Amino acid sequence: MEIEIRLLETPAELRQVEDLQRVVWPGNETEIVPVHMLRAAVEHGGLVIGAFDGERLIGFVFGFPGLRKTPHGLSPMHASHMAGIHPDYRDRGLGFRLKRAQWQMVRAQGLDLIQWTYDPLLSRNARLNIAKLGAVCSTYIREYYGELRDGLNAGIPTDRLLVDWWVNTPRVRQRLSTASRRSLDLAHFLASGAQIINPSRLRPDGWPEPMDIAAEKFDDNILLLEIPSDFPALRRADPQLGLSWRLHSRHLLEELFRQGFLITDFVFLSGTSPRSFYVLSHGESTF
Repeated sequence: MEIEIRLLETPAELRQVEDLQRVVWPGNETEIVPVHMLRAAVEHGGLVIGAFDGERLIGFVFGFPGLRKTPHGLSPMHASHMAGIHPDYRDRGLGFRLKRAQWQMVRAQGLDLIQWTYDPLLSRNARLNIAKLGAVCSTYIREYYGELRDGLNAGIPTDRLLVDWWVNTPRVRQRLSTASRRSLDLAHFLASGAQIINPSRLRPDGWPEPMDIAAEKFDDNILLLEIPSDFPALRRADPQLGLSWRLHSRHLLEELFRQGFLITDFVFLSGTSPRSFYVLSHGESTF
């Protein structure tokens, strides 16, 4: 595809972003970021970046400068609030291209950290954020948005992972370089001694269900945590099973982060029965 990636600043361009949100996240109109908010953010250092197929906006990413709390006081960063791709153009690498453009522009602003949140059970997002972009994560936030009523979030706690994307690190530069990176698959991690701490089991209807495991002290440096490969479809088929996965992953990730682990990679195993795993490394052995 001949796709153009560019900054969006005019009211007409930002109106297209507002309209695309309604396609990407159908449901509740109150969740849409309107033109006047986008315009105000752009005028004060915010970035709205769009992907165009001809004159048609097919994807965007939106963020703004912010401050984060550190032990030494407030520190500047870029808050990446929203990214969306038109359903007709998904799985074509547009999310990666938009985030790469954001990375370039935020670095030009002199900032070294981009943060955003995402649902920890969305394997598509995890694969992009962690495996492809090189972000890391050690913060789990319960009910980040409170109750949402859109088609994707209604009826389930809006728990989120807070992603740290350190834009000037060799790790991130390597992931975003044009040189190919050898991806590690599940076999590599298992061969190195990593254990799957919560292997799922398939129900007769084909959906994976989580295993109840007690909280414990994990002594290994690398762990694998399984999540559903298609959580939205699983939730549509069985909302109660979706809630079970939410509470199960919340319990484990909160405990692992408390013990000093952080998410450093993501593995997707394709096939007739696809499986998805977070790779967690102990902080003291990672950097």
